[in-house]
Amino acid sequence: MKYTLRQLEVFLETARLGSLNRAADSLSMSQSAASDSLKELENQFDILLFDRAGKRLQLNDMGRLLVPRAEELLVRAREIERNLSLHQDVGTIRIGATMSIGNTLCIPLIHKYRQRYAESPVKLEVGNTEKINQMVTGFELDVGMIEGEITNPALHISPWRRDELIIFCNREHPLASRAWLTTRDLQQAAWILREPGSGTRQTFDRVMHDLLPSLSTELELQQNEAIIQAVKNGMGLGCLSRLALAEDIAAGKLLPLQARGRRFTRNFYLLLHKQKYRSAAIEHWLALCLEQ
Repeated sequence: MKYTLRQLEVFLETARLGSLNRAADSLSMSQSAASDSLKELENQFDILLFDRAGKRLQLNDMGRLLVPRAEELLVRAREIERNLSLHQDVGTIRIGATMSIGNTLCIPLIHKYRQRYAESPVKLEVGNTEKINQMVTGFELDVGMIEGEITNPALHISPWRRDELIIFCNREHPLASRAWLTTRDLQQAAWILREPGSGTRQTFDRVMHDLLPSLSTELELQQNEAIIQAVKNGMGLGCLSRLALAEDIAAGKLLPLQARGRRFTRNFYLLLHKQKYRSAAIEHWLALCLEQ
């Protein structure tokens, strides 16, 4: 065999980080050893896997073609190594979730997963829909769990479960006693919203598309909890997942509001790269998600 697994590791880390220096640090290698490993891989097959721009390395077409195949081979090799050394068949699972999912649904899922597969570490990355989409596309995550709608030909995008956004306010807000919010109420209110690129903002903009030019956005925040605190302090109306608001609404700290003719329903989705090797850990996680 003309190549080694170590050469593939150097190639994948360089592709992920865009730098041999950072790849060497990540793999606990010297820079010269990492550079020699990559050069040997390319020289053995008389190819180039990167375009060189100074110290920055950018994957070329050949390199992009190799990434999923090299990653699949390394995942299988690590599974064999684990099986031989620890007599187990489940490896690490890297999950990416958007805010509403990561802060509510993911924790019970991780707890159940660890009860069943105690030997399998779980790594959780929480970000907005755009970030999780990019990380699954770049093979930085095994499975994505998002609340926004995306189109990405590289990914399998599967509907998972339904969700609903709720407009809400604090108990002292002038609209707190309204059974229904009118269009005028919506236009005159100050809004505390999630940032563009989040699934929650995408749903809000879709449902309120006809009013967007006339709405007053007081703040755009990246954290659900920050929005909840701003609304509790009387800074305006918010609109978040029912999951994120359940405890505060049940405790009477926040009040749900209804806007006539506007329903903020949406799907949650599971993301998986089409070229991603489905390890035992991935299959177990997907099965657990579908149980819920």
